[in-house]
Amino acid sequence: MEKKDPEVRMFNCTEQLSTALAEYVIENSDAAVKERGAFSVVLSGGNLIHLLRKLTKPPYVRMVDWSKWHVFWAEENIVPKKHPDSFYRQAKEAFLSKVPIKSANIFSVTLGVSAEKAMEDYEFSIRQVVRNRTVEASLSSDCPRFDLILLVLGEDGHVASLYPDHPLLNEESQWVACVASEGKESVTLTLPVINSAANVGIMATGSDVAKSVSMALGNPLPSGSMPAQMVSPRDGNLVWFVDGMAASLLPGHNEGEGSATSDS
Repeated sequence: MEKKDPEVRMFNCTEQLSTALAEYVIENSDAAVKERGAFSVVLSGGNLIHLLRKLTKPPYVRMVDWSKWHVFWAEENIVPKKHPDSFYRQAKEAFLSKVPIKSANIFSVTLGVSAEKAMEDYEFSIRQVVRNRTVEASLSSDCPRFDLILLVLGEDGHVASLYPDHPLLNEESQWVACVASEGKESVTLTLPVINSAANVGIMATGSDVAKSVSMALGNPLPSGSMPAQMVSPRDGNLVWFVDGMAASLLPGHNEGEGSATSDS
């Protein structure tokens, strides 16, 4: 299948981006619920939960069939259960506790155990929901086909916990892996899983990621040097959400434009 170019939506500020993101998530949720009766969404760390805040407020909070949501994580820091760096804790406090998602439908990474044990438990949980068809299986791989995976671009071009030039970028069989970076351990979904999703959104905000945005959306780079450029759903769609500061180094960038399509 021919590789599709990503769609790049540019916004003057994060407020506009947040509104568009809420509408994008609702659109994907509605489509999945209509087609299959369930919606699987994968969250990340960074400022994603802050960007999703509109979904917890009117009118958006009333536009979602929350009972059909099944929530997963693209990454999680291996920290104590109540540690502020836990992405599950951040999501629970700012998002999940404010919307009526069933607790049984939230599939977080186990904390308070070793990274290896957390990885194994999380992959087992995902395999169970694929087996019972809560999450579809990809037709082109043995991976889960999540309805929507939301990622955040890091300053070095990483997404989830997939870092530049890391051996994990070449992983082909595991769904979940452990990563040690800068003295921290985390659990992450692998590229085969991310690229099996029906829809992937990458958030890029702030001037710190401007260089990585221009590189990721530019000409192909040596494999592994820019993990975000390796996100390319084989049978799905990729949309970048980029605010004005993050887009500042893109060719022909004009602040305030609502959307554009990348030629990359």
